[in-house]
Amino acid sequence: MISSRDAGSLAAMLIICFGAAWIGSGLTTPSISVWYAALRKPPWTPPNWVFGPVWSLLYISMAVAAWLVWRRLESPGAKLALLLFAVQLALNVGWSGVFFTLHKPGAAFAEVLLLWIAILATALAFWPVSRAAGWLMVPYLIWVSFAALLNRAIWRLNA
Repeated sequence: MISSRDAGSLAAMLIICFGAAWIGSGLTTPSISVWYAALRKPPWTPPNWVFGPVWSLLYISMAVAAWLVWRRLESPGAKLALLLFAVQLALNVGWSGVFFTLHKPGAAFAEVLLLWIAILATALAFWPVSRAAGWLMVPYLIWVSFAALLNRAIWRLNA
């Protein structure tokens, strides 16, 4: 059974993660129908409808991971792990701004590489605090790996 305190902190993590998603969506949505639609993309580009459900699941996974670490805040490394989590979340939002708002796929590729490093660092920092939290970051790392490859391909096709 989850305590009301734990439920509140889980809700806070979900709000933080979906707040980042909301900001990222606001930076992304205006460019989807015109700018992004006009870009040349590799044939393995997923259809647009895939991104919403995938990101929703990933934000839930990230929130639960951060919550598991938050519950062990007194554990060695937990505070640093959550700081890294905040950094990767900011980079996540930043990528949307660079790619979709600024229309800079090359700069976005450099940014997504930083994001990938930050996600890996976060997962590795989560691991000793909560193995489950570390594992919950793995699908996100895999998806961002794919997103980085897609970003690079779009940059190259449209350079």
